[in-house]
Amino acid sequence: MALRLVADFELRKDVLPWLRAQQAASAGAGARGGGAGVFENNYESLRVLNVERNGNIIYTYKHLYTFEKDLQVVSCSVNSERTLLAVSLVQSTKEGRRNEFQPGSKCLTLLVEIHPVNNVKVLKAVDSYIWVQFLYPHVDSHPLPENHLLLISEEKYIEQFHIQVIQEDGNRVVIKNSDHLVRERVAEDFVWAQWDMSEQRLYYIDVKKSRSILKCIQFCADENFNLMFEVPLDISLSDSGFKLVNFGCDDLQDQEELSKYLTLCVFTNHTGSLCVCYSPKFDSWEQITYSVFYFHKGHSKTFTAALGSAGSRVTKGITFLNLDYYVAVYLPGHFFHLLNIQHPDLICHSLFLTGNNEVIDMLPHSPLQSLSGSLVLDWCSGKLYRAFLNQSYLLQFLWNTRLDCEKMAVLHCVLSCGQDPQFLEAKIIQWISENISACHSFDLIQEFIIASSYWSIYPETNNVDKLLPYSSILTWSTEIPGITFVTEEIALPLMKVHSFKGYWENLNFHLEYVKYSKPHLRYNNSVVRREWHSLISEEKTGKRRSKVYVKNILYNAVKVISNLETRNLEPRLTPLFQEEDNHQRLLVGLMVSELKDHLLRHLHGVKKKKIEQMVLDYISRLLDLICQILETSWRKHNFHPWVLHFNRKASAAEFAVFHIMTRILEATNSLFLPLPPGFHTLHTVLGVHCLPLHNLLHYIDNGVLLLTETAVTRLMKDLDNTEKNEKLKFSIIVRLPPLIGQKICRLWDHPMSSNIISRNHVKRLLQNYKKQPQSSVTDKSSFSIEFLPLNYFIETLTDIESSNQALYAFEGHDNVDAKFVEEAALKHTTMLLGL
Repeated sequence: MALRLVADFELRKDVLPWLRAQQAASAGAGARGGGAGVFENNYESLRVLNVERNGNIIYTYKHLYTFEKDLQVVSCSVNSERTLLAVSLVQSTKEGRRNEFQPGSKCLTLLVEIHPVNNVKVLKAVDSYIWVQFLYPHVDSHPLPENHLLLISEEKYIEQFHIQVIQEDGNRVVIKNSDHLVRERVAEDFVWAQWDMSEQRLYYIDVKKSRSILKCIQFCADENFNLMFEVPLDISLSDSGFKLVNFGCDDLQDQEELSKYLTLCVFTNHTGSLCVCYSPKFDSWEQITYSVFYFHKGHSKTFTAALGSAGSRVTKGITFLNLDYYVAVYLPGHFFHLLNIQHPDLICHSLFLTGNNEVIDMLPHSPLQSLSGSLVLDWCSGKLYRAFLNQSYLLQFLWNTRLDCEKMAVLHCVLSCGQDPQFLEAKIIQWISENISACHSFDLIQEFIIASSYWSIYPETNNVDKLLPYSSILTWSTEIPGITFVTEEIALPLMKVHSFKGYWENLNFHLEYVKYSKPHLRYNNSVVRREWHSLISEEKTGKRRSKVYVKNILYNAVKVISNLETRNLEPRLTPLFQEEDNHQRLLVGLMVSELKDHLLRHLHGVKKKKIEQMVLDYISRLLDLICQILETSWRKHNFHPWVLHFNRKASAAEFAVFHIMTRILEATNSLFLPLPPGFHTLHTVLGVHCLPLHNLLHYIDNGVLLLTETAVTRLMKDLDNTEKNEKLKFSIIVRLPPLIGQKICRLWDHPMSSNIISRNHVKRLLQNYKKQPQSSVTDKSSFSIEFLPLNYFIETLTDIESSNQALYAFEGHDNVDAKFVEEAALKHTTMLLGL
């Protein structure tokens, strides 16, 4: 299934053996004391009462203690040193269930010294239910002299008791001044409350003038508590009664009739997210509605999920589970929705599965309660789980699903798991290689490269989620089968404090971003694109700017490639990074410079050195992922180095690799991402192998294949001068940039290349030529050919060369002069005339 539930604690497995041992011991003593029947036939009464922050699990067992009347535990909590126990008891009815409507029923709240078991103090004796919860400060190094206990009353108020303890007679811990315990009101007039045991936070809702106001109190290690924020909720709770979440097991509701009650819970994670998940009472057997308020994003989404046939009665409540970067919403037997809370804007980044999918039947049908972090408690079975996304299942699902929206969602789910990323990436790349054309709504390679690069850098600092691209797409218009949604803007939480640390600092950053940063701050390569084209244009015209500037840009690329090679110690199969490829190095270097400036402008509080390393890691990952995709295809087809030679026929494997490389090029071009140096050379070599000449030239003319000096040099050397090869070589040479073309022509000993060299030489000589009076000292005998136009032309060239001899010698145009031009002209004429 999509969720993997790993049991941390099982009541019957971890406790039952101990109870049976106790029963056996009691039976042995029964001959003397008659206590053997205390434990008999009461195993079904085992139930978990509470889970504390430090991992303490409190459970109850019928007749574990004997009171004057038959009492049942409502709530229980133990302090961090296990010296005090707070317990709330209520009288049970004859049927074994509490009668909450019985007049005169009493709830007794006790504070018990348990190190050792000693005095018992009555804190409350009232007609309403009381729940208890000790606070667990973040100081664990030494016992605290004062403990703090919350009492939550059904009368809609919360009190905090301050309990001082002292040691007597060695290790005996007793309550100091037990008759005069200090107490204070924390909250009142609320209708709903939730306890976050891990972060020691209290969320509660009060209703004022028919408005539901959510508030949060943070309890601190210095014994203080602060109201952190309040925010209106667009939901009605005025007639919903009284509801507590995570204050222990709730027996007030029949677990089989949870559909009659609303569900409401608050989820956070370390990145600063704040989500409120809400499902009203069911009013239809055909569909269900639930809402998620993304306060860290400033909007909410209300989802309506179809339940199938009208006869499929819903008897169980909807379940919300906190999975760090995701929230799972599921209704047993009907649907499973994995909501992306980091990036909730596009519905395609969340996974929705209906009851027709086998994953639904594999999830537990009993109610689960998300406690804190990844902890999940099944109250019915007494099992405490840690919930994770199931990587192996998601990878298998990725191979089997046919819907683009599910492919997109699962791809992001898998990458966000963070466990063994190299293994996950290898599996995803394998899937991409086999399904390169399977998606029509988005580019698989683009999405993988962007998402994987994002997740590789995201754990280093949370705030980059607004500065780096998360997905290659900006909109999604395709409907998701089985579900519809409405997005609305919501009021932002009003922060009540002005100094933030940890989670609160991250949440405040999100809120400030929503308030003031309406334009998107995510990085894109538009500036890099303009600058790169400018540098390439300057190179062609010979007017490049400061050498120091270009040198620094190229040095950035050297650092990226060095960083990449440091992280990848295994030798590469593909012949990449083996040539200069200055154009790609310029692009890499420019991206380093621009991305670093972007993060320095917006990522405050992070050291410059760390940002520089983040940039190197991010761009290194981009290049490495491209290499991995190519190497996977290379390995699959068992390629060898001789594939780079031109004097051989193309195989089916080469066609497949060429296709993959073309798709990589398309993916990177639209986002203007750099490619590993050597990519274009390899792509061109495979293009020459695989494509007919007219197709090859079409690819070149349209910029799909880029002619690098390395590729063309190898082509000139490897191919002989057959008619077919001559046609290919000439077609290639005439398409080369002038600077590269001049070098390549010298490698081809052929009249065609001599003709091109001569044309370039003549063009260079005559571009600034002004006709001068004819010199009378020219040696006419040097021109033996009786062809006056050619004689006059060569004579002119000779005059220009003599007057600029020093200049042309300096520029390195050796072996090319008027004589060379004359011979080339005659050879070309002879060839054209067929002589």
